Amino acid sequence: MYQKVLVPLDGSPLAECVLDHVKSLAKAGNIGEWLLLGIVEIPPGWAKEGIDFYAVRDTNIVNTESYLAKIKDDLAKEGFQKVSIEVLVGKPADLIIANAQKHGADLIALATHGHTGISKWAFGSVSDKVVHYSRVPVLLIRPEGCCL
Repeated sequence: MYQKVLVPLDGSPLAECVLDHVKSLAKAGNIGEWLLLGIVEIPPGWAKEGIDFYAVRDTNIVNTESYLAKIKDDLAKEGFQKVSIEVLVGKPADLIIANAQKHGADLIALATHGHTGISKWAFGSVSDKVVHYSRVPVLLIRPEGCCL
């Protein structure tokens, strides 16, 4: 059994499809606690003149907290009570890996966006970095494993 699973969510329907897989594990008694993690990225374009970096960041933090709170409430309605949320600012892969260690997660469950070729190289792959550098097992759900 996994005592604590870290579930990074970015607000996309694809990222949320990992929830069905984690729910199945939890219903079977294989998951104790959930930690829903939202990450506010800081793209390079935010440094442009005329953009209030702090206002954009703070708005994104509030929006991410609201989004995760709704997911948590939906999970509670389905009987999953041991769910916590956290929102961080920074680089997703690094924060996912660090958070798993910080909170003692023994599983990271996340969906991959399925980028390949040039787009994977250009955008990088959060899931690839997590798989390669995490000391914690990773449950990776590909787009083909989701019903969107």
